[in-house]
Amino acid sequence: MVENIEKVSSMSMDIEQEEKEKLKSLFPQCFVEGKLDIDKLLSICGEYIDNDFEKYKFEWSGKSECYKIAGKRSTGTLRPFPKESVNFDTTGNLYIEGDNLEVLKLLQTSYFRKVKMIYIDPPYNTGNDFVYEDDFKDPIEKYKEVTSQTTKSNPETMGRFHTNWLNMMYPRLRLAANLLRDDGVIFISIDDNEITNLRRICDEVFGEENFVCQFVWKSRQNKDNRNLTGVSIDHEYILAYTKTNGLRAFIGADRDVTQYSNPDNDPRGDWTSANMAGLLDATQRPNCHFDLIDLKTNINYGKPTMGWRYDTNTMNRLIAEERIIWPPTPEGRPRRKVFLSEITTLPGYSSIIGQDIYTRNGSKEIIDLFENKYFDFPKPTKLLNELIKQTTYDGDIILDFFSGSATTTHAIMQSNAEDGGNRKFIMVQLPEVCDEKSEAFKAGYTNICEIGKERIRRAGIKIAENNAEVDTGFKVLKLDSSNLAKWDNTPIEKNDLGVLFERFDSITETIKKDRSDIDVVYEVMLKMGVSLDNKVTQVNVNNKKAYLIGEDTKILVCIDKGENGITPEDMEAMCNFGATKIVASEEAFADDTALSNAHYILKDRNIEMKLL
Repeated sequence: MVENIEKVSSMSMDIEQEEKEKLKSLFPQCFVEGKLDIDKLLSICGEYIDNDFEKYKFEWSGKSECYKIAGKRSTGTLRPFPKESVNFDTTGNLYIEGDNLEVLKLLQTSYFRKVKMIYIDPPYNTGNDFVYEDDFKDPIEKYKEVTSQTTKSNPETMGRFHTNWLNMMYPRLRLAANLLRDDGVIFISIDDNEITNLRRICDEVFGEENFVCQFVWKSRQNKDNRNLTGVSIDHEYILAYTKTNGLRAFIGADRDVTQYSNPDNDPRGDWTSANMAGLLDATQRPNCHFDLIDLKTNINYGKPTMGWRYDTNTMNRLIAEERIIWPPTPEGRPRRKVFLSEITTLPGYSSIIGQDIYTRNGSKEIIDLFENKYFDFPKPTKLLNELIKQTTYDGDIILDFFSGSATTTHAIMQSNAEDGGNRKFIMVQLPEVCDEKSEAFKAGYTNICEIGKERIRRAGIKIAENNAEVDTGFKVLKLDSSNLAKWDNTPIEKNDLGVLFERFDSITETIKKDRSDIDVVYEVMLKMGVSLDNKVTQVNVNNKKAYLIGEDTKILVCIDKGENGITPEDMEAMCNFGATKIVASEEAFADDTALSNAHYILKDRNIEMKLL
């Protein structure tokens, strides 16, 4: 057996260790016996420990546990389901079924700082929404348990109404922040129930200085007379934060240039006229109150009641530069030329978002696709289109880890169709069970994911009718336990030797017996930091199946031992595919000598080797 051959980890990225290594590289003097000395770190930064316990903090019961949950590495994987997908082999889009906390952990290695935009529409905590129950001990088993149950609620009578919601949101936002690019932006839809708490945790996770706006969306078109307070709540919010301080998150509303023209053939190009009347009276701004005279015609236009917008020095400069439009009679009002070529600043984006776009528009979109209303209060695609087009470009990745009705996906495909972009999406949704009394269940949809996937299929067909170049496909991946076998250490009943022997048998091989080659390939991609939209090609190596991942930096995976196991000759043949890394299961080799020879063959070729 060759020592020091690195194995592919069955766990997700160790985020805490990564962050610690960053600190250690910058402040090595702050680490004593491998542990961070926080007092020393603070003193280096000019912060000193004192006994002031009245500093502003945002605390709640369970916050410290949130840190642990976010930092706990996942032992899961994402298994591909080509039959439920659309254009599985060619699409750049992903639809992932699973608990988004575990999925976000699994995405860290492959998508760390690669996502341009995140949009989420999380549970609003109205007392009727599902509350994600995170389990620190065994998250994957808890996930399997939850997805076999009906939707749960979070009634205010529980006494932990806000606490439960915060404990659900905080670790997910911390993990999401890692995925954002330095020029990335996150949008979060929310209502009055948790807007205050959401602002506080976002200030902590993304930084108060990276707050962009608390957009207001008039979501209701007609008044709601059912509210006991007598006030119809007609709005929601969309919080926006950037990843980097000072980033201009929005392009700005498109400027209307139809008013610009060049009737006098001015060599400076198209222009429009601007009012020059003042805003203050003579007592407040006396230097702007004067008669304005065209020296070429000697026409005196007098002065407006509020004077002019410019003082005499500025006005004389504008006259000298021939930027004043002189009317033919004294009754006219001189105006200033504004040239389109000199407009360098973009107009600001309004904090009132999605005007004349309502929730009912989102409901109509569902009805038009399904001829039935399967979701309550779905977001309309036009609302998401605004955010997508203002903050993303061709090739950007957009993530939504509360995908729900799949509005974000629909909006991305529609935006690509309208502007020719090639934005890619990653959608994540817990397969919440549909109520047996619901119209969706009666129509054959057992969980929310089934409806979401079908919406993408139907919307994609409509969009592709007029825009064949748009990528309307998606790969379906589902959260599950790792494909790699591990020892089951759960307690067994005394003298139950049958169970014990079964457990010994289950770890005689590295790969679980009920998993496919392609399952293993995608776990390799996840754990080795390869984007999941990479193409996977099956190849033949001396009658053994192997898989090439990617087209540039290729990884070759082989778990097929054939009749006699992987031999040195097989390894030589694998090297001819141009892979930079080769991954194989340990038991696939003919024997320890074959494994040892393979190691040295790859070392001579400068190809990295990893074992499963």
